[in-house]
Amino acid sequence: MHEDLAQRKKNLWFFPLGTVGRDMIYNLFTGYLMTYILITRQLSVAQLAAISIIMAAARVFDALNDPVMGNIIEHTRTRWGKFKPWLVIGILTTSFVIIYTFNNSYQGWTFVWFFAIMYFLYSITYTMHDIAYWGMVPALSSDPDARNMFTARATLFAGVGMVLAMGLIPTLTTGSNALGGNAVTAYGRIAVIVSILAPLFMCFTVFGVKEQRNYKDDDAPPISIKTIVKTISGNDQLVCAALVLLLRELGGGIIANGVGQFYVYFEYGYEGGLWFWFTMIGMSATAFLMIFYPAIARKHTRKSIMDTMMLISAIGYAFMLVIGILLPTSTIKFWLIVLGYTAGNFGSYCFYLILMISISNCVEYNEIKTGEREEAVIGSIRPFVTKLASALVALITSGIYIVFRVLESTNQISALENAAQSGTITADEKLGLINEVIAGIDKSKPRALLICMTVLSLVFMYSAYRLYKKKYRLDEDEYKRICEELEERRAAV
Repeated sequence: MHEDLAQRKKNLWFFPLGTVGRDMIYNLFTGYLMTYILITRQLSVAQLAAISIIMAAARVFDALNDPVMGNIIEHTRTRWGKFKPWLVIGILTTSFVIIYTFNNSYQGWTFVWFFAIMYFLYSITYTMHDIAYWGMVPALSSDPDARNMFTARATLFAGVGMVLAMGLIPTLTTGSNALGGNAVTAYGRIAVIVSILAPLFMCFTVFGVKEQRNYKDDDAPPISIKTIVKTISGNDQLVCAALVLLLRELGGGIIANGVGQFYVYFEYGYEGGLWFWFTMIGMSATAFLMIFYPAIARKHTRKSIMDTMMLISAIGYAFMLVIGILLPTSTIKFWLIVLGYTAGNFGSYCFYLILMISISNCVEYNEIKTGEREEAVIGSIRPFVTKLASALVALITSGIYIVFRVLESTNQISALENAAQSGTITADEKLGLINEVIAGIDKSKPRALLICMTVLSLVFMYSAYRLYKKKYRLDEDEYKRICEELEERRAAV
């Protein structure tokens, strides 16, 4: 027993440490890949459209690939267990993909084809270790409290990796602090650094964690697409919650993973540190919710909380829009915009927490309707919707860039970044010329980006709010009634 407790304490440190590097890679690839492409490649409208379609298709493929990879892992039987082989294979192959993606000199359609191959490879390789890593949690302990501790601490350390990436990547790739004096070299070096750190951090999990291996004698049942489709389509509340989550993810992603970054660069200057502060402060409000949401939920219903959060988000996005249009460009204006984004993101993230609970409650609803809980199928909805939303955000963002001719400016920046990388101009000359490009951008362009990102965020958020209020019926009282009825059924058996 003493050894079990000692191993649990060890697991509580070594398991979460394994994800720090993984989340740095994830943030680099999903959060900054489009920025990297725009400021290091010369693109036509057709090429940007093709890249956007590739990203969308790959993300949908990635979402559909999750249950398949989970089934493969369930069938794996080795002396090292079923998880660790895929952790090692996945993290090493992902690191190779990341290094090569950010260290090449392809341009034009050659780059587009190369990008397609690497993006789909990333979708496959990252899924290997992502599904294996989070799939390990139930195997670390059968105690519910211990599982909560593993999940909470792993989420915390994943946040550490995200914060490190959000701070280092824009600061060290864009503007005066770019490694090597240009974005081309900087992104290449950052890719190598995180691709070395990710396997090193994963060593904590691979070599330090001991999981339970009580495998059943029979093989895991294969994934049934028919069962998945039947479960989802037959659960009206799950379909409703999924649609609401999709709208919320679109509303939250338009700024953070969409047009927000180039709005900041075009309006306030070509410095990665500006985007770092914009996102970090804007997301700081979520820390409050992580700590206090359970206490809030004990005193208020989910729908009443959504009423308040919708109002906070609406005020935040409206404040951003009004300040962005009325005030001239200045440091004060930047921080006021950040303040508005913080309020908008606060309400948006609370929506996310509510929807996680709402989707989970669909398990008991499914059980009372069909007699089957289908936890795995219902649980897969969240990652599927999140990935689908990211695909749609990529398409919307590219559409906005094309409509408002953002490529005219980014192609000029890209030419200067490549010139600095080749030594044709110095880093200081590059910065001066890029500042001239930014200064020459018509004020209507960043204003258009601001209008798009605030109005679209508000529209998607309000649509999610209205759909949830009107169609989602599993409130606290109804869920309690369902659970009591299920208990009565079980007692009668």
